Amino acid sequence: MTHARFELDALIHSPVRFSIMGYLRSVDECEFNILRDAVDLSDSSLSQNLTRLAEAGFVTIEKRQSGRRVKTWIASTEDGDQALESNLAILRDIAGAAHEKHSST
Repeated sequence: MTHARFELDALIHSPVRFSIMGYLRSVDECEFNILRDAVDLSDSSLSQNLTRLAEAGFVTIEKRQSGRRVKTWIASTEDGDQALESNLAILRDIAGAAHEKHSST
């Protein structure tokens, strides 16, 4: 039997990307600057991590005109939501197994 941690999606399990996906789970879509501030990242770090998530199909990134400015909007995809939920379920299983083991000793 292999440990449940091997089932975690490493792309989402990174603390930064996990934070991004967790925040996006709570909104329909989010403007780049709001997401950046919510997960406490620099512009470049957020941009790099969003690119990786977009390449995996976990988020969409859309540029929209807003007056004279172009703003970037990010949303989680169905695949992204499913990957996050899967990782959360695995983490719950790991935590539950550890708790059960500790309680029985």
